[in-house]
Amino acid sequence: MGLIITKWACAFLLCCCLITSGVYSVEGLHGSSKVRGVNLGGWLVIEGWIKPSLFDGIAHGDMLDGTEVQFKSVTLQKYVSAENGGGMNVTVDRDVASSWETFRLWRISKSEFQFRTSEGQFLTCDAVGCSVSATAKSPSKSETFEIERNEKSRIHFKIKGGAYLQATTDGYLTADYPGTPEWDDNAATFEMTIVSNSLHGDYQLANGYGHDQAKDILRRHRNSFINIEDFKFLYKHGINTVRIPVGWWIAFDPDPPGPFIGGSLEALDNAFSWAQEYDIKCIIDLHAAPGSQNGMEHSASRDGFAGWPTSPDYISQSLHVIDFLVSRYARHPALLGIELLNEPAAAAVSLDVLISYYKQGYQIVRNYSSSAYVIICQRIGVADPSELYQANIGSHNLVLDLHFYNLFDTFFVNMSAVDNIQYIYKSREGQLQALNNSNGPPVLVGEWVNEWNVTTGSKNDYQDFGKAQLDVYNAASFGWCYWTLKNDREHWDFEWNIRNNYLQLGNSPRKWSLNILGLLLRLGCTWFCLPFF
Repeated sequence: MGLIITKWACAFLLCCCLITSGVYSVEGLHGSSKVRGVNLGGWLVIEGWIKPSLFDGIAHGDMLDGTEVQFKSVTLQKYVSAENGGGMNVTVDRDVASSWETFRLWRISKSEFQFRTSEGQFLTCDAVGCSVSATAKSPSKSETFEIERNEKSRIHFKIKGGAYLQATTDGYLTADYPGTPEWDDNAATFEMTIVSNSLHGDYQLANGYGHDQAKDILRRHRNSFINIEDFKFLYKHGINTVRIPVGWWIAFDPDPPGPFIGGSLEALDNAFSWAQEYDIKCIIDLHAAPGSQNGMEHSASRDGFAGWPTSPDYISQSLHVIDFLVSRYARHPALLGIELLNEPAAAAVSLDVLISYYKQGYQIVRNYSSSAYVIICQRIGVADPSELYQANIGSHNLVLDLHFYNLFDTFFVNMSAVDNIQYIYKSREGQLQALNNSNGPPVLVGEWVNEWNVTTGSKNDYQDFGKAQLDVYNAASFGWCYWTLKNDREHWDFEWNIRNNYLQLGNSPRKWSLNILGLLLRLGCTWFCLPFF
C-alpha cells in the first residue's frame, strides 16, 4: 500500500512540474521548457548609448552621419530652407526653423559634408556662381561642401571649386562670395545649430574614425566586451539562451562594403563555441538590415531614413544574409533559431512587404533545417502584433517576437512606480494571454528591461518592477530575453542588476526541475520517475 501511495505521489509531483512549466515546450533547451535569455546588445551591432566611450576619439564628433543641423544667416537673420522639403531651390528667408530648414549630414571627412533634406534630396551646386538647389537624388562631387567652423558655432560653406556660399539680399544661397570671409557679420557667415546628434551606430563609428582606426577600435571592443566568462556567468544564473544582434555586413566578412568593418563573424563563431561549452543556445538576430528597416542607430542607419522597404535589392540582400547565417550554423548544436529582422518600423515597412520577406526567409531557413526556430518580429509603432498571425508565414517552429518597454512613449512619462507595476499586470499580462491562447505561433518577449521613467524609484521599487515583469513574461509561451547583458546605464545592465540584487530571478527552470528530481528520489521512487527526466 505504501509503495502505491509513493508511486501516486511521484506521478502527482511530476504532473505539477509539467503543468507549472507551461504547455508549450521549446525544443532543444536543456533542463528547461522555455527560453530564459539575455541579449548581447552593443557587441556586434554598435549602439553608442550602450558604450559611449567608443566614440570619444572622433574629431568633430558632434557632426557624425545623420546629425540634424540648421543654418541661419547672420546678416539676414533668416534660416536656410529647402522649399517643400526638397526638389526645388534653396532659399534664405525663414524666420523660424522647422523640417524644411533641417538638414541631415552625410560625413565625407571631418570637414567635408553632404546635406540631405527632409524629403531625401541633397543640396547641390556645380560651379562658381551657381545658386544652391535641393534637387540631387544622390550625392557626388557637386553635392559635397567644405565647412569651416569657429569656436562659436559660426560656419562658412565652400564648394569644391573653392568659392564660398553667401546669403543674397533677395534670399538665395549662391557660390559667389568675393574673397575669403572673416568671422564678423558678413553674407558668407552662418550660425549652425545642432538639432539632434542621436545616431551613434556602426556607420557613424566607422565613417567617423576612418577604416584603419575603426578597425582597431572594433577589434578591441569585440574581444573585450563579451567573452567566455560572460557565458559562465549566464549559465550560473539559469540563463539558457543568448539573442545575438548582427548586422547585414557579417555575410561579407572579412571585407564588407565600406564603411563597415569586418571581424564580427569571428566573434559570432566564438559566441557559438562558448555557448556550446555552457549548454546555452543561440538566437541569431538580423538587427541591422541594408538600408535600415527603422532609421535607428541599432539598424546601422546612416541618417535616420529607413530605406530597406523601398529597394528590392536591399530585401534580396537581406535574404542572402539569412541564407549565409543559416547555412553556416544550421548544424551547430548551439543554434536555437534565426530572427529574420529586428523591429521593422510600421511607419516605413508595409505589412505586405514584411510578410513577403518573412515567408521567403522562413523557407530559406527550412532549406537547411527542419528544427531551427524562425523568429519574426512585430512592427514597432502603431502595429498590432496579431497582424502576423493570419499571414500563414510558416507551418512549424515559427515564433513571434514582442518587445515590451515602459519607456519611449509619453504614455509612461508621468507614471508612478505603482502605476508601472499595475500596467505590467493589467495590460501586458492580458496581451500575452490573448496571444498565447490564439491560434498562432508561440510568443517570445525578445526585449525588456528593468528600467522605467520613474526618477525616484527605490531599490525595492525596482525589485517589485522586475518581479512583476518576470511574473508576466515567464508566461510567454516561448520565453523571454532581457535587454541587455552589459550597458553603461546600470539598470539596463543585466549583470549589474543581478550582482546588485535589483533583479531577482529566483530559481531557474533548470534548477527547479533538478530540485523536483531530488525530491522524488528522496521519496524512494527512482524506478518510476527517472524515465521522465
